[in-house]
Amino acid sequence: MKNVTIMLFLVMLLLVGGIFLQIFLSKKKSKWFGLILPTITFLYSLLMIFSIAVFEGMKSGEIFMLFASTFLISNIPTIVLLGIYFGCREKMKLRSQLDKMNIQDLE
Repeated sequence: MKNVTIMLFLVMLLLVGGIFLQIFLSKKKSKWFGLILPTITFLYSLLMIFSIAVFEGMKSGEIFMLFASTFLISNIPTIVLLGIYFGCREKMKLRSQLDKMNIQDLE
């Protein structure tokens, strides 16, 4: 029981750390830094797709559903990280526009 608790704590720490890292990278001036983690998670999802074993006797519909469900489920972190990225970038864009308006008001 103690090992399970420690593992759960480490997984939660990794998830929270990843989210804070994504927020930090998304707020950088260069837009490319914020795309690092989503790219890594997307490439990992492709790795999961390529490592699927298809057995003899599986129908094409089963194979398609296996690939589609694996792709969708493995891209949940990618979608979350891209949501954080676009949210941070939009906030930065609005802040930049407000700063420009304030500068124009001062002139």
